[in-house]
Amino acid sequence: MTAHALHRQPTAPALHLIAGKKPSADDVYSQLFDAILEHRIVSTSRFTEESLAETFGVSRSVIRRVLTRLSHQHVILLRPNQRAQVATPDAQQTRQILEARRLTEVTVVQLACAQATPLHIRTLRELIAREHECIERDQRGSAIRLSGEFHMQLAVMAGNGPLAQFLNSLVPLTSLVIAHYEARACTYCAWQEQGAIVDAVEQRDSNAAVRLMTQYLDHLENKLLKRH
Repeated sequence: MTAHALHRQPTAPALHLIAGKKPSADDVYSQLFDAILEHRIVSTSRFTEESLAETFGVSRSVIRRVLTRLSHQHVILLRPNQRAQVATPDAQQTRQILEARRLTEVTVVQLACAQATPLHIRTLRELIAREHECIERDQRGSAIRLSGEFHMQLAVMAGNGPLAQFLNSLVPLTSLVIAHYEARACTYCAWQEQGAIVDAVEQRDSNAAVRLMTQYLDHLENKLLKRH
């Protein structure tokens, strides 16, 4: 990014263009979120729609959509007449987020067990494989984001729109906390625990799926809250 774009002047995330096409809003979202999770953009960073549009080679309207999406997920704070800022959840917020996730995701995995199709299972396993690959390549931000996408995909599988929408407001913020307090991405082998959850969902074993999801979130809570 340009020197005035961010307080820490991080290197802009590289975009992978296809046949000269401009990046989509989804492309920009993923790479901007990765930059936040990798601390290349932090709460003290100064950036504007103009500077981000220049960095990513897209219009300000695309940047506005991405910032709005991140704002709805509580990752970016947008206030009238103030610059956009990365959120900084504290211990109490983190505890409340994880409590809400536990209540929500128990229902999600129960519903997912009833709704799972081979395509659903393949999609989940592909997300886990990509997450593991990013860990192997030390692509920390991408690994954390993909770990979150796994849980949001489970919510899509469950077939309950309000639950999916609610989880979409919790998971990205959890990813932000993980990025802030974990020394390395997924040090507690999240991808392995996620794989066990998928096995249970594929077998339509809702009791095992609930137990494994609860265990997963317990491990996550222990990892995060002891660092506050």
